[in-house]
This record gives sequence, structure tokens and C-alpha cells, in this order.
Amino acid sequence: MTVTALVSAKSSGVTTSALAMTLSSTRPSLLAECDPAGGTLRAGFFQAQITAGTGLYHLAVAERAGEDALAQAFADHLVRLDASGNRQVLPGLTDPAQAPALERSWPALAQVMRVLSDEGGYDVIVDAGRLALESGRLHSTLTPAPLLHGADLVLLVVRATDQSLTLARHMTEPLRTELTDRGTGPNALGVLLIEDGPRRAHEVSEALGLPVMAALPWEPDTAAYLAGTAAAPRRLKKSALLNSARTALGHLQAAASRRALHQQYPPALPAPAAPQLAGVLQRLGHGRVDPRV
Repeated sequence: MTVTALVSAKSSGVTTSALAMTLSSTRPSLLAECDPAGGTLRAGFFQAQITAGTGLYHLAVAERAGEDALAQAFADHLVRLDASGNRQVLPGLTDPAQAPALERSWPALAQVMRVLSDEGGYDVIVDAGRLALESGRLHSTLTPAPLLHGADLVLLVVRATDQSLTLARHMTEPLRTELTDRGTGPNALGVLLIEDGPRRAHEVSEALGLPVMAALPWEPDTAAYLAGTAAAPRRLKKSALLNSARTALGHLQAAASRRALHQQYPPALPAPAAPQLAGVLQRLGHGRVDPRV
């Protein structure tokens, strides 16, 4: 399966898109809310039903205790999106001030996500939030760069407006450089287009110099539900947004497979996961207490 990281130059619907893709996946799926600026799912989609005792920040503490502790904590801090547990979420930070504590933990978390994808068969979708630059490179604290380095695909989420394209244009070269130097290669980079505006996919691709790998329609009712600002639409199961998200995942899986076939050298992924990290797969399969109860 794939590890797909979503990023943006400014608020462009990264979290809503990531949640739509997770909910619509036909395979086991995991949404990791890893925006250093803080997560929104806890207060939004989950309507504050999840306390601060569950989530990303606690993995930084566990990582310092060792890989087995990290694997245990990762499984313990996931929240189910469905009764089967096939779709799960790792809630994000409750306070941006917690971000520095994660800086040394990102590489280990990238390994866990790699294990879940390669050995567990999960679609892993990383909400990496808004990009922050420092001297033309990804900021080491305000961007979870190691998660981008280890991803099969990195998608810059943009809306089909001139304003969104103008902001995103300044991020394409730093991202391309980062993935060339430390990631799986520059062709891992593409665009997820939110069709909220007049620009067509070919115009977006030309403006940014990147392929549009997937597109999602602008559907305000479903988007508001996923953001936690409205009740579920009556025809949620027939939502164009969720149906398109399912199609998008298929396109991304195909794109990642093509990349793997055409790579002439091993991708610069994080170091192989220690055997203890594989234990997260067993722990995910044994059920756990839902932290919302």
C-alpha cells in the first residue's frame, strides 16, 4: 500500500481531504494528523469527544523509552473511525507549543508508518499541515520533514484559484529540492486539486510545474460535516466527495506502483524498522479500549 503525505502553502482543505480519503478507502486505512501547528479533528469531526490524553504528543514521550514502547503507544493512541477498526486516526497535537518535542521523534514515526503500509497493508495518509520554510528549506520544527522524506507520494493541496496557486508556487521548488536530497525523489511530488475555483487541472499543472495526481470536487455540505461544523448530509453515502476520494486513492496507488517500477535505485527511505516496531501490527489486531468511552 502507500504512504501519502498531504501538505499546503495555506489552509486549502488538507485535513478534510485526508479524512475523506481515509473514510473512503476500501482497504485498512490510517490518518495520522501530524500538523505541528496543531490538530483540528479533535475539536472538529470528533466534537471534543477525545481528550488530550490521546494523540500524537504522547508518542514523543514513548519514543524516548525505546522502539517497543513507541509501537505500544502508537497502537494505544489510535481512534477508530468505524466499528471494525479498519479505519483509524492518530489525533494531532492539542497545542503548537508541543511541536518541538516531536522533532526527534519524526524519523521513528516514519518507520512505523512504513511498516503499517508495507507489512500491514494500510493506506497511510499523513496530514502534514501547512508548510513552513527556513532559509529556503523545510523548517525542522514547524514541518514534519522526515514524514515527507519517507512518503511514497507528497501532494501539495491547492484550490483551483489564482490566490491558492500564487501561494503554492513558492513551495514547489523547496519541496522538490527536499525530496531530491532526502526523500524518495522529485517525482514523488504532485498536486491534489480541490475543484473550488475556475482553474482547470491542466492550468494548475502548468502554473506549478507539477502533475495533478488527483482531484476532489468542492462539496460544501460534506466538507462541513468532515470539518465538524455541520451534521452529516442525508445522502452522505452517495457523496461526490467521498466517491471521488475513493477514486483518488486508486489513482495514487497506481502512481506509487509506477514509481516503484521505474526507480533505478533504492529510495532513500528511513532506515529499516527494528523488529520491535512490527509489533504495532499485532497490537492493532487485538482491539483496545476506545479513548472516547
